[in-house]
Amino acid sequence: MGKLKHGFLLSVTGILSSIGSAHAQTPSADEMWEIIQEQQATITALQAQVGETNQKVEAAGEMLDAVSSDGGDSRLHWGGYGELHYNAGDTQEIDVHRFVLFTEYEFNDKLRLQSEFELEHALAGEGQPGEVELEQAFIEWDVAPSRNLFAGLHLVPVGLLNETHEPPAFFGVERDRIHSQIIPTTWWEAGVGSRGEVGEGLGYDFFVHSGLQTPVTGSNAYAIRSGRQKAAEAVATDPAVTGRIRWNGMPGVNLSAALQYQNDVTQGTNDQDVAGSQLDIAAWLYNVNADVLINGWGLRAMYALWDLDSGTAGTGPASFGKEEQWGYLIEPSYRFSVPGANGKGTFGIFVRHSKFDSTAGDNTDSEEQSFTVGANYWIHPAVVLKMDFDQVSLQEGTGSDRLNVGLGWQF
Repeated sequence: MGKLKHGFLLSVTGILSSIGSAHAQTPSADEMWEIIQEQQATITALQAQVGETNQKVEAAGEMLDAVSSDGGDSRLHWGGYGELHYNAGDTQEIDVHRFVLFTEYEFNDKLRLQSEFELEHALAGEGQPGEVELEQAFIEWDVAPSRNLFAGLHLVPVGLLNETHEPPAFFGVERDRIHSQIIPTTWWEAGVGSRGEVGEGLGYDFFVHSGLQTPVTGSNAYAIRSGRQKAAEAVATDPAVTGRIRWNGMPGVNLSAALQYQNDVTQGTNDQDVAGSQLDIAAWLYNVNADVLINGWGLRAMYALWDLDSGTAGTGPASFGKEEQWGYLIEPSYRFSVPGANGKGTFGIFVRHSKFDSTAGDNTDSEEQSFTVGANYWIHPAVVLKMDFDQVSLQEGTGSDRLNVGLGWQF
């Protein structure tokens, strides 16, 4: 009992000693205010760090949403197409003809960037057969539910293939000569335009853009394909304007008519006329198209005509027979279901007749005719195997035959 009493007294003594010590160390009012200010500064710094961290987390989340591939709220979309060709006949070669990457970025529901980046013939650079090209790069703005505006590098709205030329979208391995020489597919220009719908099945395209600059001498003088500048430091003294009307008011039927005008397709590089004035070569392009597919039966047809000012005696398109350049094609086809890679595929056969003349103004027989027969096998809607036999009759009775085999895809 004595020991317990003694221990209790010692404990009480220790507690009283601690209280006294604590009381002796109590800070003054000034010291207490300084401590509070330091603590507040620490809290403020921590709050700023937390806010910055939250902003970084939100930004990272937005980036992840933008590049997500789950098809949900993604704003960045990837795609593309490619084709491999084998040609036998007047030439024997195999070629990765092109590989194209497509990107679309949606800034919001109404504003987006569209672009295409292409590599042709597998290798590009000095001494190599291919090229690296930017085919499209434009901003598109939906200003109304059925109308948009666009600005930048854009495909010219003409022909059947210039805008839609992915391999699964057309018959034949190689693009036809009309879409090569008369409508120089693929043809893009820089400018501003609008696209929209104005009625039941009726739509329009309007594009003000950079123009052609055709050579004025040599074998390619006033040749349309040789006039493409591809918006690469392009001379822009004479722009062009293209307009098109479209009608698809019946399922499977697409009809269109296009018109283009350019005040001078030489961009001021032509020789002067006999009076010493600058010789401008105005050019009009007239184009009509039909693309029909009903119950497996298809028909594609196109006509295109370039009408260039003749120039003066010895100078201008007339001196080369180039004041008129035209071409047309007609392509009936039939498609039916067959087994494919996903259980169901499509097989199609076609025949195509085409004719064009890029020197229709001269006195020689310069027409070129082509007769093509072939087939497409879509093992998947986005993957196609192609084969065709192409017989070409050139001017002055010469010609060539070619067997073409191709593989194409898009994604």
